[in-house]
Amino acid sequence: MPVESVSAISRVNDDNGGGWAITLELLELARIPDTTSVLGSYEAVLDANGDLLEAKRIRRYSRNQTDAQQGGGRQ
Repeated sequence: MPVESVSAISRVNDDNGGGWAITLELLELARIPDTTSVLGSYEAVLDANGDLLEAKRIRRYSRNQTDAQQGGGRQ
């Protein structure tokens, strides 16, 4: 899937010398108009050598969705 953006990156400290946790926004389903396309947030954990240890989808959302909408729209 095409990567739309990197939304977070952080250092991970563990028994194996550390690594990185990266959150990527991926295009899961392209639609017309583009604002209705479906994106997914994925977290990838890499070791100190850059090898992939773990990957999981955190959430799925429409491109036009704001953060306030993900929890029912109330803050």
